Amino acid sequence: MLKFDSELFLQLVGNEAMAKREEIEKIVDGISARGFKNIFLIGSGGTIAMMYPFEYILKSNSSLEVHAEIAAELLVMNNRHLTKDSVCIFASVTGTTKETVAAAQFCKGKGATTIGLVAETGTPLADTVDHCISTGHEKHSFDTFFIHLQMLTFRFIHNHDEFPQYERFMKEIELLPKGMVQAMEAFDSRAEQFAIKHKDTKYHMLVGAGNLWGNTYSYAMCILEEMQWIKSKSIHAAEFFHGTLELVEEDTSVILFKGEDETRPLVDRVERFAENITRELFILDTKDYELEGISEEFRKHFAVNVNWALTGRISVYLERERNHPLELRRYYRKMAY
Repeated sequence: MLKFDSELFLQLVGNEAMAKREEIEKIVDGISARGFKNIFLIGSGGTIAMMYPFEYILKSNSSLEVHAEIAAELLVMNNRHLTKDSVCIFASVTGTTKETVAAAQFCKGKGATTIGLVAETGTPLADTVDHCISTGHEKHSFDTFFIHLQMLTFRFIHNHDEFPQYERFMKEIELLPKGMVQAMEAFDSRAEQFAIKHKDTKYHMLVGAGNLWGNTYSYAMCILEEMQWIKSKSIHAAEFFHGTLELVEEDTSVILFKGEDETRPLVDRVERFAENITRELFILDTKDYELEGISEEFRKHFAVNVNWALTGRISVYLERERNHPLELRRYYRKMAY
């Protein structure tokens, strides 16, 4: 596959990510033993999008109070739920995202317990938080962050006596990276054909829901807009019929992210509508991929990992077909704003 080393992926997202289990459990168990009031999931851009699946998972699987907040907004909104009894979780690959670092400092000032996911230690975010969980490298950081967030989230839920399946879940998550590689291999030719067909497409609608809403938002804004300079819009499937449907025409590119949680029927409804209007409907459905060893019970929780891996295959082919490196920027971190 183009720009992909499966052995390296399995090493980083499999072995090395899983090696953090004891460290993560120790952090969560200590916090749970002391007690806390709520959990804040905080990020900027792609990392707040990364938090949305876990807000959904917590809300739909636990009575723990959770808030997903954009870092810059949290700094100015005077959120009355944020106190010394809050647990605040942050993510930044570089550990230097200004708004995220400032939010971590702000939360620490409130007396909250802070946890940071970063690639490298010795960075501003890593040095700010109480507990730093480092991947040790930037390569495949988001894939690893997702796994670490799953460990954190489900350990908190388990400690709250709401997830007795925890040990079985952790055994299955060890199998996930291999399943992700197999899914990418199966999807790769579709990804390439999509990129070839749409290299000059000027606008895409992306639709998702549930624990895939964050990926939908992120792929539209952080990949298509930021990394490829393609106009796009992320639309929640539950809101699609409250405005956006009127913009669909026979040549409109509509991309559906279908997962396996309770919100799947919301995306099915958009699919039924779109297939009657546009010729350019593209469906990325995690249910199409086997994920050997993953039970039906837990597949819905892993859709976020699989979807992220598959969209990454589209990205590398768009980069090639459009001759537009994913690292290329005009303004981001290029000028003061």
